[in-house]
Amino acid sequence: MTARTRPGRADLAWLRTLRAYLAVLVALMLAWEVAQLPLYTLWRERTAGEIAWAVIHCTAGDAIIGMSSLGAALLLAGAPEWPRARFGPVLLLTLGIGLAVTVYLEWLNVEVKRAWAYAEAMPRLPPFGTGLTPFLQWVLLPPAALLVARWRGGGA
Repeated sequence: MTARTRPGRADLAWLRTLRAYLAVLVALMLAWEVAQLPLYTLWRERTAGEIAWAVIHCTAGDAIIGMSSLGAALLLAGAPEWPRARFGPVLLLTLGIGLAVTVYLEWLNVEVKRAWAYAEAMPRLPPFGTGLTPFLQWVLLPPAALLVARWRGGGA
């Protein structure tokens, strides 16, 4: 590559932002998963190994949902200059998609499949009975991760 065709620092802001988003999102999701453990029955019913596996499994699922939501948002509303351009619409779509997927998966796994259960202490939101903490997790963490990633990636 010549100096003329080599991407400049500004050209790669989107890639740095994606990498930073994944790193920040995984860290935040891991901390959140651990913090909300007492609001699930597995905290009292499972072994330490099973609990650790659940935290790893759920954190990995959160990362997949978070990256997929961002990818879909970028396809629908992104711009070649992202994250400098169209950051707001991409953030809102990422939030909406991730939240919709999470509400559906919580309902499916708690109410239909009974793959996990909420403890009595878990506040629930109507109409699907989704737990408050998984809902807040997706309202707060992906936008925070995306804002930090934009700043760290040089797209601010």
